[in-house]
Order: sequence, then structure tokens, then C-alpha cells
Amino acid sequence: QVQLVESGGGLVQAGGSLRLTCTAAGRTFSTYAMGWFRQAPGKEREFVAGINWSGSSPNYADSVKGRFTISRDNAKNTVSLQMNSLKPEDTAIYYCAAAKTGPQFLEREVFYWGQGTQVTVSS
Repeated sequence: QVQLVESGGGLVQAGGSLRLTCTAAGRTFSTYAMGWFRQAPGKEREFVAGINWSGSSPNYADSVKGRFTISRDNAKNTVSLQMNSLKPEDTAIYYCAAAKTGPQFLEREVFYWGQGTQVTVSS
């Protein structure tokens, strides 16, 4: 069992930065691939970034490549998403997710979800 709690969301102007952190409770965190999804109003939830259990081979959606960076610290049971050069279209609820295989995975492959954190980018 892994419980995920996100933090770090908020309101930022376009061009700004935010760092999201997901803290996991559970002994098996390091065995899971971790990732971030997001859901904008009126849209389906989409994959944003993922990283495998060892922290290598990060994978990104085309829409965030070059702007977002995912990382993990297995000693601290955390996975982070550094978001730079934010755009209004990045506005969404961001969800932390754990899956058995990665670094890219589908919603149906997610074992555990966080509760989500709101990111709002103003123009």
C-alpha cells in the first residue's frame, strides 16, 4: 500500500515557476515507477511526466518537454516536478501517480493516486 500526498501547487504568472512534490507513505515506494498527470477543466486527465524506480529515463509529454523536470528521492520517498516557463494552458489539477512499470504509463496502469493539487497560471 502506498499513500501519496501532493504539495506545492498555487497561482503563478505566465513565465513563472512552481515545484510540486509528492510524498509517499509506504515501504515499497522505491519499487514503483512514479509520474504526474494533470486534468484541466473540461478535459480528460493526461500524462505529464514519469520516472522509473531507479530515477533514470524520465519521460515527458511533448507539451512540457524542455520546461518540466521530474525527479525522485527514494531515501525521502518523494517525487518532484519542477515546472518552468509556465503557460496558461498548464493550468490544471496535478496528480501524483504510482505504477508498476514506467517511465511512461497509462491511467489504467496506475495503482495509486494522490488527491491532486491545483496549479493556476495567469496570463
